[in-house]
Amino acid sequence: MAYAALLSLSHVLQRTLKYDCSYLLPGEQQQIDSLLEKVVYLQDFLDKFPQENIESIEGLEREIRDAACQTEDIIESCIADRVLEESASHSGDIFPTSFHEIAKLIEEVDSIKIRAGKIEDESGIQEDLERNTSLPVGSLRPASSGQSTMVGLDDAMAEIKNHLFSSSSQLEVVSIVGMGGIGKTTLAHKVYIDKYIEYHFHICAWFTVSQNYNVREILLGLLDSMKIQIDGRSEKDIDQLGELLYKKLKGRRYIFVMDDVWDIEAWDSVKRYFPDDKNGSRILLTTRLENVANYINSGSRLHHVRFLNNKESWKLFCQKVFGIGFCPLELEEIGKKIAQNCRGLPLAVAVIGGLLSKANKTPHYWRQIAENLSSEITSNDEQCSKILSLSYKNLPYHLKGCFLYMGIFPEDSEIKVKVLIKLWVAEGILKPAYSKTLEDVGEEYFLDLVQRSLILVQKKGSSGKIKTCRIHDLLRDLCVREAQKEKFFHVIEGSLYGIQGNTSMRRVSIHDKKTSLSSFYFYHAAKRTIQGDDKTLSSLVVQSHSSYREYSFDSSSRSLKVLHMEGFDVLSHGIEELVNMRYFYYSFSDRNALIYKLRNLQTIVLPTHWGYKMKNPLEIWKMPQLRHVKLEDDVHLPDPPCSEIKGEENSIVVLENLQTLSRIRNFSWTEEVLERIPNLRKLAIIYGNTRAAGWEKYYYINNLVHLTKLESLNCSIEYTLPNFLDNITFPISLRKLTLKGIKLHPSKLLILGSMPNLEVLKLRSSTFLCPEWEPNEGEFLKLKFLLLHDVEVEHWMADSIHFPSLEHLKIFDCGLLDEIPSGFGEISTLQSIELYECGDSIVESAKKIEEAQLDWGNDAFKLIY
Repeated sequence: MAYAALLSLSHVLQRTLKYDCSYLLPGEQQQIDSLLEKVVYLQDFLDKFPQENIESIEGLEREIRDAACQTEDIIESCIADRVLEESASHSGDIFPTSFHEIAKLIEEVDSIKIRAGKIEDESGIQEDLERNTSLPVGSLRPASSGQSTMVGLDDAMAEIKNHLFSSSSQLEVVSIVGMGGIGKTTLAHKVYIDKYIEYHFHICAWFTVSQNYNVREILLGLLDSMKIQIDGRSEKDIDQLGELLYKKLKGRRYIFVMDDVWDIEAWDSVKRYFPDDKNGSRILLTTRLENVANYINSGSRLHHVRFLNNKESWKLFCQKVFGIGFCPLELEEIGKKIAQNCRGLPLAVAVIGGLLSKANKTPHYWRQIAENLSSEITSNDEQCSKILSLSYKNLPYHLKGCFLYMGIFPEDSEIKVKVLIKLWVAEGILKPAYSKTLEDVGEEYFLDLVQRSLILVQKKGSSGKIKTCRIHDLLRDLCVREAQKEKFFHVIEGSLYGIQGNTSMRRVSIHDKKTSLSSFYFYHAAKRTIQGDDKTLSSLVVQSHSSYREYSFDSSSRSLKVLHMEGFDVLSHGIEELVNMRYFYYSFSDRNALIYKLRNLQTIVLPTHWGYKMKNPLEIWKMPQLRHVKLEDDVHLPDPPCSEIKGEENSIVVLENLQTLSRIRNFSWTEEVLERIPNLRKLAIIYGNTRAAGWEKYYYINNLVHLTKLESLNCSIEYTLPNFLDNITFPISLRKLTLKGIKLHPSKLLILGSMPNLEVLKLRSSTFLCPEWEPNEGEFLKLKFLLLHDVEVEHWMADSIHFPSLEHLKIFDCGLLDEIPSGFGEISTLQSIELYECGDSIVESAKKIEEAQLDWGNDAFKLIY
C-alpha cells in the first residue's frame, strides 16, 4: 500500500508544518518541505502509472511503502517526545532520535525518485495512457462464472426481455449491473440463448470486453461472432473494420452482448459503428460499475442483479452437490447453513457446492467447511479468486486503501458510514481536494466504491444518504488477505496466535467471537497489542462482547493514532501518553482522563455509559485540529476564554476544522463562540432550567443565524417552551432540523415552513397551541422527510401543494390526531408512510392514501403499520 503510506505521510508532514512548527529545530522545516515535495512527486508518479503495467513496479512500491512508514514513525515519535518533555519542563536535548535518521531516509527517497523517473521515461506513461493497442482482450463466448445453470432471477430475466422487446424503435442499451460473481454473465447468457431472442433479432453476437480492451480486437471479435469472413484481416485498420461492421448491420435488427465492460472509453470507441435504423436493435451490456452503466444508458433504468434468497441458494447448492439427486437428511441442516452463509452470491454457492460434490459427504466434514467458509471457497477455486480480485486490481490507487480498510470490521457487521469515513480521515488515506473537506472527499470515495459494486447499501437515513453498509464475506476475506500481504493491517479474531512472531503491525483489528474461551483470548490479545513492545502500532480497532476488563497505556503506545474500542472495557490510565491520537472512540473510560491533552485529536466519540463526564471540557477550545466531538452525556461546554498563543495576547484559536458538536448542555451563542466555530455543520444541544424568564437572551439563541455552514440542528428542551420560535432565526443553510419539547403556535409555524433548504423535519414531544395545523401554500417546498413523534395536534389540514416534495412520512404515538390529510394521496413524490402506536382512524386514512397512490401508478409506495 505504497500510495496509502505516501498519503498518510503527506498529512503528517503538512500537519507538522502547520501545528508543530514551534517544536522544530533550525533547519528541520526545510528538510520537511523538501521531503513533502518528494512525497508529492511519488504520489503523482503512482497516480499516472498504467494499471496494466503495475506488476513491473511491485518491488519499487514496497520500498516506497517502507520508507514512507519509517519516516512517518520517526517524525511523529520525535515530535511526541518533544511535546511531552516540554510539558514536564525538562531541559537539554529532547530529541533522542534526531533528524539525521530522516536525512538518511531522504537520501533513500532520492534514490527511489531517480529509479521512478527512469521507469517513467522508459514506460512512456502519457503515451500508454492515450494509446494502448497491443494488449490481450476478451473472448467471443460467455465466460463461465462457476455455474452452468441459473437458479432464481426469473423475474429479472423476464424484466430484461421485456426491455429488449419494448415498443421503442430506437437503438437502446440495456445494462445489467452487480458485483463480481453475482451472476451477471449467467443472466445475460440465459437471455442471449432464449429461442425468442434468436427469432426476434436478425443478428446476435457476443463479446467479452475485459479490462484491457483493444478497439481493433473488439471489432474483430464482433465480426467473428457474426461468422463474417474478413479478407486481408491483418492489414485492416480500425476504421476499415468499423465500416465493415456498420455495413453488415445496416438495415437489420441486431442484438449485441458486450460482457464485462470496465470503462466508458470501450463503449465510446465502438458505438459509432452501430447503426440506428429505428428497427428496435439492442445492446445488452454487463458491468460491475454503475457509473459506466449510467453513462452508456443515458438515463435509462439499470437492471441491478439481486442476491439469491435462502431458498434459491439452497436449490443451487443441491444442484451443484447432488445433481439430480437429493440431500440426505443428516446433511440437510448443516447444508442449509453453508448455503445461507454464502450470503446469496451464486459464485460462492457454486464453488462450495462443487467442492463438496467431490468430497466426503459427512456431517463432521461439512461442519469443518462451514466454520471457515470464505477461505475454503477462495483457496479451492482459482477462478473465484480471480473474479473477485479483478474488482480490487482495477481500482485506482486512491481507492485501494479505502476498500481494503473495510476488512477491519467483523464479518457480517453493519458498518456505520459516518464512522467509516471518520476513520479514513484519521488514517490519512484520503487525498485532499481543493474547496472540499476530507469528509466530502471520503463520501465521494465511498459512493464510488458503492457504484463499483464493492460495498452493499444496508440502510438509508432520513436525508436519503446511506447510513449503514456492509461488505460481502468473500470480498472482506479478499480485503483481509491483501491487507496482510501489503502490511496494511492485521486481523485477530479471538486468538492469541494471530500476534505471535516479529511481524510489524501498523494497524490491528481484534474481534471477539462471543464465546467464553474466545473472550479470554480476546482480552489477552488486546492487552498484549496495547502494551506490547511494537512501537509501530498506529491503529487499534476492537470489537468486544467480553465482560469488564481494564487496559492502560504507557510511553510505548505513543505512536497510536486511531483507537476504536466498542464493548465493556475500560481505559484505567495513561491516555495522556497518546499525544499522536487522531481518533478516539471508547465506550468506557477513566472519569479523570485528561482527553484535552490529546493535542492532535480530530474525532472524539464517548457513548453514554456510567455517567462519564469529560474533565475540564473548557480545554476543547484549545484543540485546533478537532473535527468531530460527540459526547453523549450532555457535557456543559463553557464559553471559550481569550487564549494566548506563544506570547501573542488576545489571539483566538479558531476551530476551523470543527464540523460536529454533540451533545452540549445549555450552549450559549455568544460572539466569542461563533468566532471559534465558523464551519460547524452538525450541532446537537439540550437546554434545561428554561423556565426562567429571559433564558433565550441569556443563551443568545438569536445568533444561531450566523452559523452559515450549519446543515443539521438537534435542539432538545427539557421544559416545554411556548416562545421558542419567537426568539430564534435559523440559518438558510439548514437542511435537517429536530425539535423536542416546544410549543407550536400556528402563526409561528411559517418560520419552519419558509426555511428554503429544509429537507428533514422531526418534531418530538411538542404541542400545538391550537387544535388545527393548516400550512400555507408555498411552505415546506423542499421537505422530503417528516416525523411527528408524540406531537399533540388534533386536526391536520393539508394538500399536495403544501408538501410537494415529501417522500417519507412517519407518525409515532400521536394519540390526538384524527387522520392524515387525504391530499397526501396526490403527492407524486411520496414513497412511504410509517405508523406506530396510532389510532384506527389514522391507519384507515393511510390506507386510503395508499389506494390513491397505487391508482396514480406509484407501485413502489409502502405503508408500514
